[in-house]
Amino acid sequence: MAVARRRLHPAGPDLSALVWGAWRALNDARTDTPAGLAAMIDACLASGITSFDHAAVYGGYRTEALFGAALKEWKGARTSIEIVTKCGISAVSPQRPETRVKHYDASAAAIRASVDRSLLNFGTDYLDLLLIHRPDPFMDADDTARGLDDVLAAGKVRAIGVSNFAPAQLSLLQSRLARPLVTNQVQFSLSHVAPLFDGTFDQAQETRAAPMVWSPLGGGRLLATDDEATGHLAGVLDAMAARYGVEPMTLALAWVLAHPVGALPVIGTASAARVQTLARATSLMLDRQDWFALLEAARGMPVP
Repeated sequence: MAVARRRLHPAGPDLSALVWGAWRALNDARTDTPAGLAAMIDACLASGITSFDHAAVYGGYRTEALFGAALKEWKGARTSIEIVTKCGISAVSPQRPETRVKHYDASAAAIRASVDRSLLNFGTDYLDLLLIHRPDPFMDADDTARGLDDVLAAGKVRAIGVSNFAPAQLSLLQSRLARPLVTNQVQFSLSHVAPLFDGTFDQAQETRAAPMVWSPLGGGRLLATDDEATGHLAGVLDAMAARYGVEPMTLALAWVLAHPVGALPVIGTASAARVQTLARATSLMLDRQDWFALLEAARGMPVP
């Protein structure tokens, strides 16, 4: 079954309900070459996944260029996919010899420079969505907003958002912008349920900005039956998945998708077969009590 599309915000853009993440692309022999990554793009498209998540810093600043080379190998239409990338992290790397210490830089100049490098890496003239990767404790909200406004006005970026921002941090930046921040990409899974309780998902519903979700399967730890912290949850997932007739990982992803905030999970598998397995989650209707049963297993206690 093909993955459907979801609108991040009333102002757009539309992305696929599952997003393929390139964070580990260089760490797997199946995706660490242009040809292998082009094959993964085809595998994603075959399941209806058209959106691809990146960050300037991924792969030691090398993954964007790898994806750009894969796009040349793939030779598909740029308009048939959506490219999401992030800026704002300055890591110590041979690719950035001027960086002495890891830091964040959400200044207007840094945003403009990062966007230009990303466009060159991808071999495209626009990004569908640009996110500020991490909240910058040295951020001047007016200056950051100017940078975002500049890349929007130049047509280099079509929509903007943030990643890993607390509600107050997002509100501050939004107060300086005329255009909406269309998403906050945050960590959320059965092993990390904080957004349900710290105001993140409340704000997302208030602003109608669907969150993107990284590590929606807890880095695979959810299924580790020999792990004391997750063993009980894995057992509950196994039993419930058998009842639904799906794989436990599919059920865990369906749990993320079921929440009315309308989250878009970012999946990082390098397996075409696993892409198909996970795509089934988008059509799985999870019973409310089963959703709470999994939350209870994840937290180790019932709701109050």
